[in-house]
Amino acid sequence: MNTLDQRLDRLAHRIPGATEVFFDHRLDFCNSGEQTLREAAARKALDPAAIAAELEALARETETESWDQAPDSALVEHILTRYHQRHRKQLPALINLAAQVESTHRDHPDCPAGLAEHLRQMLAELESHMQKEERILFPMILRGMTEMARAPASVMRHEHLDHGRALERLDRLTHYFSPPAEACEHWRALYREAATLARDLAEHIHLENNLLFKRIEERGGL
Repeated sequence: MNTLDQRLDRLAHRIPGATEVFFDHRLDFCNSGEQTLREAAARKALDPAAIAAELEALARETETESWDQAPDSALVEHILTRYHQRHRKQLPALINLAAQVESTHRDHPDCPAGLAEHLRQMLAELESHMQKEERILFPMILRGMTEMARAPASVMRHEHLDHGRALERLDRLTHYFSPPAEACEHWRALYREAATLARDLAEHIHLENNLLFKRIEERGGL
C-alpha cells in the first residue's frame, strides 16, 4: 500500500488507531477525508513520511476491525451505541466539570472562560442532530429507502461541518487540551475528557460521512 497517496478517510477505517494518529497531528479525516495523506500533511507543514511510518507500524501490529463489509444495520447500531449513547453521557459531565473549573480558577490567566457555555451549545446542537438521525435518516436507511435517505444524509453532512467548527473552538478554549503545569486534578481531568470527546466525535463523523452516507450516495447513482 502506498500510504502517502491514500486518502485519509480510507486510511482511517482500514488501519486501527489511524484516527488517533490523525487527531494527534490535527489532520481532518472526518470532513476533509478526500485529501491524501501527502496533501493533508503538506497543508499543515508536517512530514508526511513520518506520519506514513506511524500508520504502517500500526497496520503491522494490529488486525483491521473494518466496517467496510458490515451491513448497514450493524453499522447503524454501532453508531448508536458507541457514539450517540456515549455523547449523551460525556457532554453533561463535561459541562459540570468545566463550570467547576471556570469558577474555581476564574482569576487564572489560562482559565478556559466560556468552555462550559460552548459545551452546552455543542450538546444542544448534537442532540438535535442525533435525534434527526434516529427518527428520520437511520429508519430510512434500515428500510432500504435509499432515494429518500439521500436528502437528509446531505443535511447531516452539512451539520457535520458545524460540529467540526465546534471542535476547532474546543481546541482553542482548552489550548489544545494542554492544562498549565500548576493545574489541579479537576482541570487536568476536564482536558483529558474533553480530548476524548473530541476524538469520539471526529470518529463518529468519519464513520457517517465516509462510510454510511457514502454508501447511500453511491446507491443513488452519485
